[in-house]
Amino acid sequence: MNVLVIGSGGREHAMIQKLAESPKVDRLFAYPGNGGMAGQASCIPGNVKDIPALVQAAKNCQADFVVVAPDDPLVLGAVDALHAAGIPCFGPDAKAAAIEGSKVFSKDLMRKYNIPTAEYQVFDDAAKALDYLADAPIPIVVKADGLALGKGALVCMTRQEALDAVHSMMEDKVFGESGSRVVIEEFMEGPEVSVLSFTDGKTVVPMVSSMDHKRAHDGDQGLNTGGMGTVAPNPYYTPEVARECMETIFLPTVRAMQAEGRPFKGCLYFGLMLTKNGPKVIEYNCRFGDPETQVVLPLLKTDLLEVMQAVEEERLADCPVEFYDKHACCVVLASEGYPQKYKTGFPITVDDGFTGRLYCAGVKRNDDNVPVTAGGRVLGVTDVGETLRQAIDKAYEQAAKVHFENAYCRKDIGQRALAAGEEK
Repeated sequence: MNVLVIGSGGREHAMIQKLAESPKVDRLFAYPGNGGMAGQASCIPGNVKDIPALVQAAKNCQADFVVVAPDDPLVLGAVDALHAAGIPCFGPDAKAAAIEGSKVFSKDLMRKYNIPTAEYQVFDDAAKALDYLADAPIPIVVKADGLALGKGALVCMTRQEALDAVHSMMEDKVFGESGSRVVIEEFMEGPEVSVLSFTDGKTVVPMVSSMDHKRAHDGDQGLNTGGMGTVAPNPYYTPEVARECMETIFLPTVRAMQAEGRPFKGCLYFGLMLTKNGPKVIEYNCRFGDPETQVVLPLLKTDLLEVMQAVEEERLADCPVEFYDKHACCVVLASEGYPQKYKTGFPITVDDGFTGRLYCAGVKRNDDNVPVTAGGRVLGVTDVGETLRQAIDKAYEQAAKVHFENAYCRKDIGQRALAAGEEK
């Protein structure tokens, strides 16, 4: 089979490496891909938001199956267009992708179907939002309604931060039209857990849980990023918590989407907070997370393409999905200065003896065909171990074998998880 993966980051590279293990795959393509994954997939230049061009690319490479990974093309209807062209694919259609495309839709869905989440108010008028914040409890969370590259949710620890968030989203349009409406919700406390799940609209199969590290610097200091590293499984996500989440969140969400005439097929990401009153939904994503994918897929024992086809054909209940009983750690190597200003164009080298998994994100090839840095998050280095400590140690050991000028990484990925495991 010819398989096309839509997207260009570390998440997509992790998918490509996992799909390459399938005996059913003959050729792998990426649209647009990046210079780091070019050795494993044929990269097709293009823009993932250009849906007609995306469909044409699938036709040109005679794709038998397409994996639509990023949120933008999903929300814009890439799956609908591919299906209209008779091409099987993995991912939700536009109606189902609204669960991430609109925070207002997802919050209203949870309220309607009694799915536990933070209390909230919706505003499409900045003045009314500012009036509400005048005496609202602080801390508080302000979220842009639409897609904002994962940066549209601001936890405001002071009233002024909340007021500034509304000004920047609704008046200064820092997220464009995505911030024309905002959700203002109560601040929740507790450990965060990410759970990716396969679902064909009826059956839900959660993957291994994970713990992301969003802040730029050690000790969870600095600005929010797309993710500086992650570990799996998350020690806070016990079998008891998993059962409660299945009963109160996972199945109710899939059933709610069915009831709304928006059956969700693909990867449904649950961002959870384990509060003193039980697990609650922070957010939904309509696709695999990044960098969660980089630790979850290495632990998947079952053929990824088999699972994705079972989702597309709505036979997930008959497809056994197994994971290795191991641990994984991903350390993100970023450009110094990320997520603000940083320099790019530096050659990337890897020492002999590198044995980890290297996932390329911000990488391109220069005129001499040498891989060079081309983004804030450049690479993800993942390794697997029998224990969490072993996985962490191995990931850092392998990360030390990857070099480029102005490379930066957090030194404490997984330390919170280790401490949590020792508490139990």
